[in-house]
Amino acid sequence: MVEKPSRKPTLWIVTEGLAGTENQCLGIAQFLDAKAKLLRITLKQPWAALSPWLGLECTATFSPKIFPPWPDILLASGRKSIAVSRYVKKMSGGKTFTVQIQDPRTNPNQFDLVALPSHDPTRGENVLVTKATPNKVSATILETAKTQFAPLFGNLPAPRIAILIGGSTKNHTISEQDVTKLINQLQSISKQGNLMITTSRRTGEENTQRIKNALSGENIYFWDGLSENPYMGMLAWADYIVATNDSTSMLSEAATTGKPVYNLSLVPLSGRQNKLLDNLKSFGAVRDWSRNLESWSYDRLNDAELVAQTIKEKSGLF
Repeated sequence: MVEKPSRKPTLWIVTEGLAGTENQCLGIAQFLDAKAKLLRITLKQPWAALSPWLGLECTATFSPKIFPPWPDILLASGRKSIAVSRYVKKMSGGKTFTVQIQDPRTNPNQFDLVALPSHDPTRGENVLVTKATPNKVSATILETAKTQFAPLFGNLPAPRIAILIGGSTKNHTISEQDVTKLINQLQSISKQGNLMITTSRRTGEENTQRIKNALSGENIYFWDGLSENPYMGMLAWADYIVATNDSTSMLSEAATTGKPVYNLSLVPLSGRQNKLLDNLKSFGAVRDWSRNLESWSYDRLNDAELVAQTIKEKSGLF
C-alpha cells in the first residue's frame, strides 16, 4: 500500500491522445478527488520502433519529457503508456500507484491495478474486470447536460430517440450499400418518435450528407457538426438510444445511462467486438433493432465508478 499523503493525491493521466481510450481515463478520474494532470505521450526513436514490453525505457524515451515530482497515482491507457508506467514506478521508488486501462498484453503484475472490459482475456489477482469500457457518462454529467441542452431538446415530444452513428473501422470501410441499409433502418425508426442524430468523423462527410438528405422533417434534429456537440444532451434527453455496432465506446456510454439501447448492425465485427456486444446484451442493456420500440429496464453500467472506487481502496491514498 502507498503511504497516504496529507494533501490531495496527485494524478497523472497518461495517454496516446486517442479520444476513445483517453475518455476512459478521464471518466475514471472524475470520480477521484485528486489533483490531475493530462500527459499525451509519444515515444522517441528508437523506442517507438521497439516493443514496449522490453523494458528499455529511460529519461530520453518520452516526448514530452517527464520528470519529478512523481505522481501519487498514474492512470494510463494505450500501448505506449506501458513504458511510462514502468519508468515512473521505478523512478518513484515504487511509491507511485500505477493503473493500466485495457489489456496491456504483458504480465499484469507489473502494475498495481489493471482494469479491462470483460471481452479482454487477461486475468489475475490485480486485474479488475469491468462489464464494458469506462467512460465519462455519469448521473451528474447527464443532469448538467439536460439543463444545458433543454432549449434544444426540451420541447421535442416523447419518445425522443438518440441516434449515434459511427462509421468505418480499421477492418472495414463502410460502403454505399452499408449506408443505404442504415438509412432504411433510420427511416423506419423515424416513424416511431423524434430523432436526435449525431455522426462521427468516421462516418465521412459524403456519407453524413447522404444520411442527412434522406432524413428530414420536423421530428428530426441532425447535428450540423459546427455548433457545440450536443452528444451528452442527446443521451440526457433520450427515452431510447440507438447506436451503430462499430463503436464499443458509444455502446458503453449508452449503456451507462440505464436507458434502453438498440444496436444497429453497420460493419462486420471482430471477435472481441462481438464478445462485448454479446456481453452488453446479456447484461440486459442492449438489444438488436427489430422494427418496433420497446421499453425495458436494467442496472446501468458504472464501470468508471467501479474502477475509481477500486483505486481508492487498493491505493490507500484517499
